[in-house]
Amino acid sequence: MLPAYSDSLSGGAWRGDRTRGVHGERDMSLHRRKIANLEIREATSNDINKIVTYNCLMAKETEELLLDQPVVESGVESVINDTSKGQYWVAEYNDTVIGQLMVTYEWSDWRNGFMWWIQSAYVLGEYRRRGVFSALYNHLKLIAKEKPSCCGIRLYVEKHNKHAQKTYLSLGMASTGYEIMEMDFTKG
Repeated sequence: MLPAYSDSLSGGAWRGDRTRGVHGERDMSLHRRKIANLEIREATSNDINKIVTYNCLMAKETEELLLDQPVVESGVESVINDTSKGQYWVAEYNDTVIGQLMVTYEWSDWRNGFMWWIQSAYVLGEYRRRGVFSALYNHLKLIAKEKPSCCGIRLYVEKHNKHAQKTYLSLGMASTGYEIMEMDFTKG
């Protein structure tokens, strides 16, 4: 197992004139710093309630869906207890989980390896745009590159979520040109 990722970056750049008040003073409410001492670790059963909460918040924010919390809880528990289904990692700051992502595995016969799919990526609102997802992703990428069976990392993103797309592109990901289609048996 790799050691926990620790982002000890300090400071952060001021973001242009948006950080200046009308009298030229710095407006700290607009100042977004990277978070120092962020720990990335494998999720445990102690994290289930937080992951369930974040999954429900994410569905509401991104797709305006209200998820059935007991179903989500069973799904999260299933992954935590059986890593052949997937794996969760969490970002922890001051002993509080502030972000998460899950990976599931898809066999690629074209590549003779597993494509790791990022799912359930969520960062608590006040910590967004501060390097939390980047830290989670970079931690995952380090682990994936050490696994000979892993041939790459993918995720899907809402077409209208331009902020997320910009983040993923900045991390070195590229658009594949694929469209995702589904037939969901859980919908009536």
